[in-house]
Amino acid sequence: MSPRPPSASTPTPPSKADKEMLFKGVTCALIGLVIVLAPYVARSGSVRELMGQVAAVGWFALVLGAAFIVQYVVRRVRAGAHRQ
Repeated sequence: MSPRPPSASTPTPPSKADKEMLFKGVTCALIGLVIVLAPYVARSGSVRELMGQVAAVGWFALVLGAAFIVQYVVRRVRAGAHRQ
């Protein structure tokens, strides 16, 4: 009995590189989000001032994380398109 080929509707499992890219994207985005939102939720004036000064770093991390997530989604869509 020969093994059945996977159906076209079955998604391919993500590779290790894809999983790592998604992990990096989520991690960077979360770090960026915390840094960007910290000045608005900090109770201490000194912490609010410090986090306000590093807002550019937070935005960079947020954009970088979003780019990693978009690249992960593009890879997954392409992997699905190649199967059909």
